[in-house]
Parts: sequence; C-alpha cells; structure tokens
Amino acid sequence: MSEVAVIVLAAGQGTRMKSDLHKVLHPIAGRPMLMHLLSSAAELTPARTVIVAGARREQIEAAVAGTGVQVAIQAEQLGTGHAVLQAASALKGFTGDVLILYGDVPLVTTATMQAMLARLNEADTPVAVVLGFRPANPGAYGRIVTDDGRTIRKMVEYKDATADERALTLCNSGLMAVRAADLFALLARVGNDNAAGEYYLPDIIMLAGSDGRDSAVIETVAEEVAGVNSRAELAIVEADWQGRRRAAAMAGGATLIAPETVWFAWDTQIGRDVVIEPNIVFGPGVTVADGVTIHAFCHIEGATIASGAEVGPYARLRPGAVLGEKSKIGNFVEIKKSTLGKGAKVNHLSYIGDAEIGAAANIGAGTITCNYDGFFKSKTVIGAGAFIGSNSALVAPVNIGAGAIVGAGSVITRDVAPDALAVARGTQDAKPGWATRFRAAMTAKKAAK
Repeated sequence: MSEVAVIVLAAGQGTRMKSDLHKVLHPIAGRPMLMHLLSSAAELTPARTVIVAGARREQIEAAVAGTGVQVAIQAEQLGTGHAVLQAASALKGFTGDVLILYGDVPLVTTATMQAMLARLNEADTPVAVVLGFRPANPGAYGRIVTDDGRTIRKMVEYKDATADERALTLCNSGLMAVRAADLFALLARVGNDNAAGEYYLPDIIMLAGSDGRDSAVIETVAEEVAGVNSRAELAIVEADWQGRRRAAAMAGGATLIAPETVWFAWDTQIGRDVVIEPNIVFGPGVTVADGVTIHAFCHIEGATIASGAEVGPYARLRPGAVLGEKSKIGNFVEIKKSTLGKGAKVNHLSYIGDAEIGAAANIGAGTITCNYDGFFKSKTVIGAGAFIGSNSALVAPVNIGAGAIVGAGSVITRDVAPDALAVARGTQDAKPGWATRFRAAMTAKKAAK
C-alpha cells in the first residue's frame, strides 16, 4: 500500500455550539473530539497530517503543538472542495494516498480508514473511495447513486437532488480516500455553479466519471460517522461512545451493576473481576487492577488502584492517588497525590493529601492532612501499622513512625517516633454537679421572664 497523508477539515464556524471553544475541541469522554480522530488516524502512521482550520485556528494550533501535525488556513469558507485545496502546499511533493476526514466526525475507527485505503488500492483502481452510510433519517445528507453497491454512478448534494435521488438511503459521510495526484488535479476543475455557490469536494467524483474513470463506495454504520454540530449532538455521540466502552468493559470481565450510570474516560483501564456499582465517574488517567470493588457514587481521576482494593461509597480519588493491594477507601474520603500501602485503611470522612501511608496503617474518621500553608504544599508520612485516632489533624511536614498511635482529636505538629503514643489536645476538666446547677439556674431565669 502507498504512503498515506491525512487531511482533517476543521474550518467550520461551529455557531450552533454557541461556545468560545472551537467545535472540534469539545470533549468526548474527557478528550477533545479532534484528538480522538487524530489518534485513530495516527495508527496508519501517516507521512503527513494536515488540519484545515479557519475561525479560532489558534486554539487548534495550541492543541496540536509539538505533535508534528500541520495546520493550513481556510480564510474564507467556500465549501469542502475549497477547504481541501488549502492543504495543497502542505502536501507538496506527496505522491501517495490521501485520506480526507472531518474534525467534527470523531469516532471513525482506524479499521474503517484502512478499509477505505484498501479499496482504493484494489485491482480496479478507483479514482476515489467514498465512505457511505444509511441513517435512520437521511434528511439533508448528500446522496450516493450506485447500481452494484460498489461503483458510484452519481453523487449529489441534497439541495441539488431530484425527488427520486432524495428517496435514496445511501448517504455521503464526506469521508474520502483518493490519490494525491488525482485529488488536486480534479479539485482545480471544480466549479461553484450550485444552489449554495460553494466548491463541493464530491464533485471530483463526477468529474472523474466524465473522464471515464470510476470511483467506489464502501459502507459503515451510521453511528461511526455521526457528526457534532450542536450540544445535543455532542451528547448523542458521547452516549454512543460510553455505551460501546461499557460493553467492552463487561466483555473484558468487569461487572457493571448499572452500566448506564457508569461514565468512563477515553483512557480508563479496567481489569478483570472488577465490580463497579452505580453512579461512578472516571476522569482521565485511571487504572484499575483485577479484583477491585468500587462502591456507588465515586469520582475517580488520575488514580491507580491495585488489585483487591475497595473504594467508596461516596469517595473521591484525585490525580496522584495510588492505592495499594487490598487497601480501603471508605465513604466521604478524598485522596489527592497520596500513596496507600498494602492493606492501609481510610474508612470515613477524611482528607488525605500529599501523603505517604504505610502498609496496614489505619486512619481514623475525620482525620485530615494539613498539607497547604497558603503558599506551599508539604508532605505527611505515616509508617506501616500506625494508627491515627479519629478527628486528628496532621500538620505537614510531619512523620508518624511505624506502629505509632495518635490519640483521637490530636493536632500533630511534630514528628512522632515509631511505636510511640502522641496526644495533642487540651486537658479534660470535670466539675461534679455543675450541669444540674446550670439547668436549675437557667430554668429559674426563664420562668422569671
């Protein structure tokens, strides 16, 4: 197969999104939709990748900075054919196959891209390969006319189609594979004598046909080429992505009690025999090993959870949380940039930030690590087997030695030696009979009013 170049069209205004963020940078599963598409295309190891941008192009340039992806500018939006022409200088000297994609059609798989390129290189050598689909509601999509399901007889935009052509169900996704030598030569011949006064990319199919050269169509499912032009369509594509990811997690050996309530990020890694209860949200950067249980209503981002650990319910794991084997995080516990050793427990109502907790340590309810002084973050180290009593405040930087015990309600500001007891609280003073005398005095005072 020839070398491949990729052109991604992303010059649209995106006005229906009603956003200051470029349309193709809106996230799906925590990742900009453009990056989903570029990641799939990168599996082809393209020789060159060019994004054609227009309004807010600086946002796209920032998003792909350092990746080797080039950005070409379409100053005026004069149609898809005109947009592709803007990539000509970036592809100067390239003689391979060109894959044309759309930044707002983010879920096209590498396998489908490969299928388009493979069809382009079959023995009948079509000029171009168009990706077709059959939506439930064809609406205003351009139509593809074919007699055998393989060779394109005609392509027509909906605005210019006859009633019979509009009745067809095979639609044009806009995605295309075409040889570079043919692409730009044909585009130079495209005119704008149509209802919209634009230069249509699909017109190259008809121009090639007038030269006696055929083009081909292959089909995919409608969900794969779903476009995003509004917040509602973004939600639909997100739901489709999540549905497929949930199915993959269960097929891989995880149990999702209520799959529709679990939301994965694009890079979430889930092991076997993991149990995920309802209403769980995974942000980016989460790895969950085998045999983990995640109870209901947890938010987990940037965390690594080792085998046999237990999280929640109502727990929050923030970036940098690392839970060791068979460790336990309980209800209303927040962990940030902290490591828990094997079998360590933080069961109730605690905040642990910038800390290192040893194996089998037990952190009592209401304990917090005071890791921030208003200017700097400092670290708390708790040794293996240590016991921290409830409602304690550990003022970092501080070290609690292995096997040490901190009495409940303590504010610890100095290091505690291994196996020592540390108690830092006011002295309890009892006054016998005081409560009885107090109630009598107050009752009398109230009655006198």
